[in-house]
Amino acid sequence: MACLRRLRQACAIGIIGVALLLVSPAAQVSAEGDQPTAQHRFDDVKYWSGVFDDPGRDVWQKPAALVAALDLANGMTVADLGAGTGYLSRRLSEAVGATGTVLAVEVEPNLLDHLRERAEHEGSTNLVPILASADNPRLPRQIVDVVLVVDTYHHIGGRVDYFRRLREAVRPAGRVAIVDWRKEPLPVGPPPDHKVAREQVVDEMGRAGYALVESPDVLPYQYLLIFRPERPD
Repeated sequence: MACLRRLRQACAIGIIGVALLLVSPAAQVSAEGDQPTAQHRFDDVKYWSGVFDDPGRDVWQKPAALVAALDLANGMTVADLGAGTGYLSRRLSEAVGATGTVLAVEVEPNLLDHLRERAEHEGSTNLVPILASADNPRLPRQIVDVVLVVDTYHHIGGRVDYFRRLREAVRPAGRVAIVDWRKEPLPVGPPPDHKVAREQVVDEMGRAGYALVESPDVLPYQYLLIFRPERPD
């Protein structure tokens, strides 16, 4: 019972602590509704490794099923936007093969150092850490086949402008996959007022120039929304 209790606590606190602490009241929701609902510091790598890589996360994040739903192929370039400590990096690295590339995008330099060290330890030779800005992913133009944004969308401010800028890095046939929390009471995750509703994500991404093309039902507590850039008229 003690082990089960600890597992439940890990699932309830785990990574979702990211969306529970240090929220700035002034940054809740802007007039456009595309401001972050939670803000945090991520410079303590040891702490966040315990959060992001908690084994209990696998129960509901379902990393193998999530990566499979992206339909990746050898030779693709994938951007893991908000890569954190690299929870998905090895699986993404394996999915695109030796001829592919995983761009692990983070704004925290300490996490970038950790991602590099982890890639070397796990043998993910095709992983490239990218130091981004808060308002700019800093990706080269027309390079990415798939952008994966897991548990990160609600941390981004000015999302419409941010994802407009991201379009420059996405190839014409590329995709952007967003995973975030359903805006309802759940046994894991942050409270509803810290979440971004599925409908709001679709609206914001539409204003940023993307069309929803798929929504695989693979996760118990989160939505997976897959977009493509719309072609200019």
